[in-house]
Amino acid sequence: MVDLNFSFVLGYTNVLLAGLLTSIQFVSVAIVLGLSLGFVLSLMRSFGGTILGMIATVFVEVFRGTPVLVLLFWFFFCLPVFFGTDLGGFASAVLALSLYFAAITSETFRSSLKSIEPAQLDACVALGLGAGTRIFRVILPQAVLRAIPNLSSNVVSLFKESALVSAVGLADLMYVGQNIANKEARPIEILTVVALIYFACAFPLTRIAAVIEKKLLKVIKV
Repeated sequence: MVDLNFSFVLGYTNVLLAGLLTSIQFVSVAIVLGLSLGFVLSLMRSFGGTILGMIATVFVEVFRGTPVLVLLFWFFFCLPVFFGTDLGGFASAVLALSLYFAAITSETFRSSLKSIEPAQLDACVALGLGAGTRIFRVILPQAVLRAIPNLSSNVVSLFKESALVSAVGLADLMYVGQNIANKEARPIEILTVVALIYFACAFPLTRIAAVIEKKLLKVIKV
């Protein structure tokens, strides 16, 4: 029978919190960069014409179809070869997660843009509104509103994927937990605690996303 003892974990509270803070920091940066780039990519695919649309499509398919861990390893180990300098774990993690997040959020934005009824575009043309006004004053506000529920789910998924950055030595929550497990030779206890911390952060986000989705669906139907 396994002899479990979680009391020693209390002595590592500050270390675990520091690791969690590091995770939150690089995930937050990746979310901001990914959302911005994903939004631009969706515009390129929807309104950018053949060439810009093709460039955006290739980007999305490459980064959406490549495992995050592979992206992370490539940016950490391979990219420095081209620049002759070490990017470091934090920059590599932000770069890999941002580009991956941009690829998946661009699809969310694009599907929201497609959900706008063609009749609204026809009405804009009938009113004599210019292309810029049609896109930025009529179409995009509705598209962003409809994209929020899926974007919330994407954020939760990105936070969970962030545990992979421990593979390049970044002192995030998972990396700290692994070090403690190796030091104390009690992996079951510490990894269970790490899993619970991830769950405690992700579960409220999923509930918030569900509430937002329910409220936005009522607004959109109205």
